Amino acid sequence: MAPMACAMAMACAIATCAGADLRLETIRLPEGFSISVFAANVPGARSLARGDKGTIFVGTRAQGKVYALVDADGDHRAETIHVLASGLDMPNGVAFRDGALYVAEVDRIRRFDGIEGRLASPGEPATLPKTFPDNKHHGWKFIAFGPDGLLYVPVGAPCNICSSKDETFASITRMKPDGTGWEVFAHGVRNTVGFAWHPSTRQLWFTDNGRDHLGDDAPPDELNRAPRGGMHFGYPFCHGAGIVDPELGAGRKCSEFTPPARALGPHVAALGMRFYDGTAFPETWRGRIFIAEHGSWNRSKPIGYRVMTVSLKGDEAVDYSVFAEGWLDAATGKPWGRPVDILVMPDGSLLVSDDYGDAIYRIAWNPKPRL
Repeated sequence: MAPMACAMAMACAIATCAGADLRLETIRLPEGFSISVFAANVPGARSLARGDKGTIFVGTRAQGKVYALVDADGDHRAETIHVLASGLDMPNGVAFRDGALYVAEVDRIRRFDGIEGRLASPGEPATLPKTFPDNKHHGWKFIAFGPDGLLYVPVGAPCNICSSKDETFASITRMKPDGTGWEVFAHGVRNTVGFAWHPSTRQLWFTDNGRDHLGDDAPPDELNRAPRGGMHFGYPFCHGAGIVDPELGAGRKCSEFTPPARALGPHVAALGMRFYDGTAFPETWRGRIFIAEHGSWNRSKPIGYRVMTVSLKGDEAVDYSVFAEGWLDAATGKPWGRPVDILVMPDGSLLVSDDYGDAIYRIAWNPKPRL
């Protein structure tokens, strides 16, 4: 495990920190919405969580750092970035509960107690007793606390396509906040990097990335619904609603498994998702799922690099449409940004992280006219 330095956090005033080339004027949004920079110079910004006092915690993957962003004056732009920890092993996932920040590394969960009272000097974190496989392939983790008070921790497949006797792989697991009582909640999940619970039904919904090397247009990424534990979502035998895997699916039928609630775009790398439970957006947007699509990496014509929405009718996903796009330059076919996670703020705005543009954006309704 890489050494960690978190005895004294580093802070950077955004006004003095150089940001990336953020081309917000190219982002297309529905009429009445605007996008602005909440924080620039946040290298590798990925998963987001909010503390009780309004601190925005940010995980990373390749950078090995965890950040805390503070908007002290309430102007919707963070003035200070604290580096809470460095040298961590792909600390993608962050979750906040009872004053503590939980950080997911590849094979363990760290906990920073009372973190909002000591952002400038967080000290050494505690380590939960439950450990996970140390495989780096799909080893980065999104984590969140469910309405049952348990911490949900996915473990991705250690490959593109393979079958493992260890039920920990290709699953979503859960455990108590102290790391005890661990169990597998969902099976057949190749790689989820985003999930949330329906605000009314309290059922778990999650994105899942489809396998590679079956062509440009197959299989789809997935939006799944898990109303109970013990369900199997098909991997590695079946993809989408009816694509039997050509390598590992012999003798299996897709009807054996739980089909996706909605097929998403092929290879769009659907990551973070949230239910919009705010009231600032017009009624038509309320209750929808917002999904950050990181963008394809090996498709001949890149797609994704956008924020999508899915509307629901009961438990049925009835619509899948673009909300924000423009991070992919249509002229060059190259991106300048890659959305990763979404967070609904108390004022009803959305924060969107971007690990390629090293920034976090704020999308709001009823904006001032663009200059």
